[in-house]
Amino acid sequence: MKQIYVIIVVLSLVSCEYFNVKKTSSEAILTEELKTFNWNDVDEYPSFSDCDSIERKEEKTLCFTNKLTTHILDHLQSKSIVVTRDVSDTIHLKFQVSETGVLSLLKIEVDSTITKEIPNLEALIHSSLDSLPKVFPAIKRGQQVKTEFELPVIIQAN
Repeated sequence: MKQIYVIIVVLSLVSCEYFNVKKTSSEAILTEELKTFNWNDVDEYPSFSDCDSIERKEEKTLCFTNKLTTHILDHLQSKSIVVTRDVSDTIHLKFQVSETGVLSLLKIEVDSTITKEIPNLEALIHSSLDSLPKVFPAIKRGQQVKTEFELPVIIQAN
């Protein structure tokens, strides 16, 4: 009889391990979630109100970049820029859209030929951004996030 009690006690002590639930900390869950997170992609690209009616992400992105490029080029064409020789080159503009929708020009990569012919190009581009319509920030998992992107702009003057 004692042997049966000993066996029951041993089995009950060993079986208690089966009922233990491992607790997962919130830090462990967050760490696992961050590993699966794609930091280089957003759910919705920054946009203008004109592009809001577009459903597909690629088309909305294209609408935003086209509107921005068109706005910059229209502003540059409205200025009387005098050049001594023909200029046809691509400049690369690096932008940042903050979480609040503020568009900032971070960097301009310009060829030396364009710099010689249009020395005030950077100031002209900055002034074109002042008259932009409201920019809506990018969205990642329901949160407004800061994004950076590069935009090539073809400059032609003759």
